[in-house]
Amino acid sequence: MNMPTSEGKNGIQWTARMYLDDLDFADDLALLSHKQQQQIQEKTTSVAAAALSALGLNIYKRKSKILRYITKCTNRITLTGEALEDV
Repeated sequence: MNMPTSEGKNGIQWTARMYLDDLDFADDLALLSHKQQQQIQEKTTSVAAAALSALGLNIYKRKSKILRYITKCTNRITLTGEALEDV
């Protein structure tokens, strides 16, 4: 799913000119962000909206997890008003 997450330099710098925004698996999508919490919130909202409008898919909130690595941010990532679980 390229469109919702490929909006510029919002991922992890992969090479000098390339950023890795997400990892696509068989039926899963891992969103990546090196910067602030707001960026991953925007990506989550964008992907959910694109999946619903383009494909008619809903994201199963109970299976969606947030993994933070060395971060000070304690704000919860939400999807349609529900906080996603931090692991």
